[in-house]
Amino acid sequence: MRPLRRLAGSEVAAERWCRPWRLAPGASEVLLLLAATETAAVEGISAAGATPASRRQTAAADAELLLQGPAGWRPHSLPPLPAGVSPALISQVVVAELGLAPLVVDLGCAVAPAIPHLRLAGQRLPAHCLSSGAAMAAERVEALLRQGRLWGERLGRSGRPLLIAECVPGGTSCAQGLLSGLGLAVEGLVSGSMPAPVHDLKAELVRRGLEAAGLAPAHPGGRLDPRRVVAAVGDPMQPLAAALVVAAAGAGAPVLLAGGSQMAAVLALALALAPAERRPIIAAQVAIGTTAWVADEPGSDLARLLADIGAHWGVEPLGFAADLRFGPDCHSALRDYERGYVKEGVGAGGLALLWQLAGRDPRELARACDRACRLLL
Repeated sequence: MRPLRRLAGSEVAAERWCRPWRLAPGASEVLLLLAATETAAVEGISAAGATPASRRQTAAADAELLLQGPAGWRPHSLPPLPAGVSPALISQVVVAELGLAPLVVDLGCAVAPAIPHLRLAGQRLPAHCLSSGAAMAAERVEALLRQGRLWGERLGRSGRPLLIAECVPGGTSCAQGLLSGLGLAVEGLVSGSMPAPVHDLKAELVRRGLEAAGLAPAHPGGRLDPRRVVAAVGDPMQPLAAALVVAAAGAGAPVLLAGGSQMAAVLALALALAPAERRPIIAAQVAIGTTAWVADEPGSDLARLLADIGAHWGVEPLGFAADLRFGPDCHSALRDYERGYVKEGVGAGGLALLWQLAGRDPRELARACDRACRLLL
């Protein structure tokens, strides 16, 4: 089997982490966490929908595509994109081919998906824009952390590998806010759904949010209360996922954070929340899995971001990029990924990585995505 492309971590640590995934890739637990933030309404902030109004139903439409497939009944149409097609298409192909059964969790989307899913009590509204410095109430953050711990403990006891995916329009901006508030200098490192990340716009929103919350300036290397930071400038996916990571990894379960910058922020929050003696365990059990389009994006640097996270908390993170690419024979909407559009989301990179861990050829996945795309469009 061809070795996975490593973005961070040693070869020995990578092989140790990969082993349980290779043994039974179809037995993995898959969680898709849907959330919403009013940050997504900022003009020009996201391409997960061509307009702020269309981004309100992005998460619902993506979840329906993931579970129902391109030919299935989907009451919420996919929002128009500037280019490309939803990454949920890639994820759906992998899920169907490997026989996975994702659990969809709604953490407060404006539009709920019309498929079986969980919607947590008290989690019915989008987070406020991160520029307010009051994205979520402290009570909401604590409820999300508590729920994440409970799920993580249960999933960790099962011993099954856990893949966590997300769909949060505007989420890379919240990731930058969280990482900045935790003391990392991340301007220019965080990716996004636009062909060129809107670094200046994101940095301005983060600056305003941290100042409004009384958390600025966020000095690199500093230490702030992670709960205050995520409440000020985060989104609902982050605390739930981070608590899941701490509990599941602490119980010995291997965890794949399927995504790019947003999942790097989840890892950072997990390390910030965990006691110092538990951080090496988390780093050994958890890996980031993203697409080649994020890994190779000239306007961001996920490998550097993971290295900085490791240096900040004294651990060695693991990160991989899938080999999936869309060549000239693929549908034009898929070739838009090669032009810098969309790049990642709905766990596409992590699931494409799981495809490889199952011993499948990325070229086969590209052909299957092409067939699904032609059926969808």
